[in-house]
Amino acid sequence: MKKFIKEFREFINRGNVMDMAVGIIIGGAFTSIVSSLVDDIINPILGLFGGMNFDQLKWNILGEVTLNYGKFISAVLNFLIMALVIFTIMRVMNSAAEKLNHNKEEKPAAPTTKKCPYCKTEIAIDATRCPHCTSVLEETKETK
Repeated sequence: MKKFIKEFREFINRGNVMDMAVGIIIGGAFTSIVSSLVDDIINPILGLFGGMNFDQLKWNILGEVTLNYGKFISAVLNFLIMALVIFTIMRVMNSAAEKLNHNKEEKPAAPTTKKCPYCKTEIAIDATRCPHCTSVLEETKETK
């Protein structure tokens, strides 16, 4: 049992789990903000053009049975606004990361091989003789 508790504690204390928990909590709070935006601001403005608030749109099927398609339209608007905000945030984050990676471009590594001018095989950069054709190689700037 102690081993199980120890493993569980290590799992909880990992950064990814804590980051995910914070993300879920912030996501829940952000969802209520977007829902309020759609319900309290966008739906009434759209209601000016349609004559009523989307939440009030419904279809009476039989007696007291109604199909509240206006609430469904509001939920779709919530989703689309949330997706647009997340897309915008991710786009900004990706472009910022790309700019940071551009600044940290690695310089190309120094060559470790060269070609023999006689037989055209690839040999070590500091070689003084070609191991394939046994030609004596001139010393160049690269080998100094």
